[in-house]
Amino acid sequence: MTNLPEHFVLGYVPRLVFQPIQLGNPLKFQVNRDVLSEAVSFAVRLLPQRTSTPILGGILIEADANALRLSVFDHEVSAQAEIVAKVETSGRALVSGRLLSDIASKLPNAPVEFNLDGSKVHVTCGSTKFALAIMDVAAYPTLPEIPVISGSVAGETFATAVHQVAIAAMKDDVQPIYSAVQIETTGSEISLLATDKYRMALCELPWKSNAGAEGQSVLVPARTLIEVAKTFANQGEIAVSIINNDERQMIAFQANNRSVTALLIKGNYPPIKSMFPTELANYTVVSKADLLESTRRVMLVVQRDNALKYTFGETSIELESMGNETAQASENIAAELTGEDTVLALKPQYLIDGLAGVHTEFVKIGFTRNADNPNKPSPVLITSHGAKDKADNYRYLLQPNLLVLR
Repeated sequence: MTNLPEHFVLGYVPRLVFQPIQLGNPLKFQVNRDVLSEAVSFAVRLLPQRTSTPILGGILIEADANALRLSVFDHEVSAQAEIVAKVETSGRALVSGRLLSDIASKLPNAPVEFNLDGSKVHVTCGSTKFALAIMDVAAYPTLPEIPVISGSVAGETFATAVHQVAIAAMKDDVQPIYSAVQIETTGSEISLLATDKYRMALCELPWKSNAGAEGQSVLVPARTLIEVAKTFANQGEIAVSIINNDERQMIAFQANNRSVTALLIKGNYPPIKSMFPTELANYTVVSKADLLESTRRVMLVVQRDNALKYTFGETSIELESMGNETAQASENIAAELTGEDTVLALKPQYLIDGLAGVHTEFVKIGFTRNADNPNKPSPVLITSHGAKDKADNYRYLLQPNLLVLR
């Protein structure tokens, strides 16, 4: 295990500690417009489009000393950002999150002043003035405490992995475990895995485990992870806290005075990681750009959810449309095959999603075989090709459709 930097020691939350606030004081402070807008936008992005009560759509504003904290929490996901402000009077107020975000993004280029007066928060920026109704702070849920830090991961690498993997998760919550990304940690590695039962995506990354932290396997909502990736991509190291016991099930991400927490999804994820093959004798290598462009052209005549027919030959790949009597299309692109010719029907959008996760000029498409039933279509494995200076840590497994020959 690796000891973390000093600012990632057990239980320490960088600069997110506030002194007790005198609730009776009228809130008053001044803040930079761009800093405010960016912080409010970050917090509000984590709010759901619809909430069970209006108060859960609010953003909690807390000012103390020379710092301002903006928080949202809907009982499932929370986000907090601390920014510098000139605080004249400490206090706190709760206003509509999305409304404040819209206002902050449209303000003129001037310092922004906030002043709580009675039942309104007055926002002044140059000659622009807004008066926002406040909600009952006492009725707002208590924000969750962040657990002990489990380890850390490079922000840019983690964000890339999230975008590669989350695409394979279900887009609805009909089966909650499949709308999640499974995160597993060991002493030196963190892996992200997702599936919607038609395709699977896996990415494995270096992980700095905190001394004494145990390995974990948890399910995190894919939509939350995507927002975390957008926020923390350029924030350096991300501190990750995971707690998963009978009392609490939560994950937290922290970097540069920002934090996000999310409840874990309960359930048993299927043991699908073992389905990814380590080596394949039958595969083709093709230009990623050529395959993407050809697929997008041929799929123009394909009806919704229909597959394309891909014939993988010795020196080329032939793409053919299927299932449309009014229009047809086909195209050939250069490729280099190792092993036997293979014919498969693949959903074009699922193939495009898998190719999007490959960051090399050429892509390797491997063909698996079902030993018990050789005639049954078996998954194809999509990986990068030719990246000698990069770890080949992304894999995408796609199940073909049953090919109906005419």
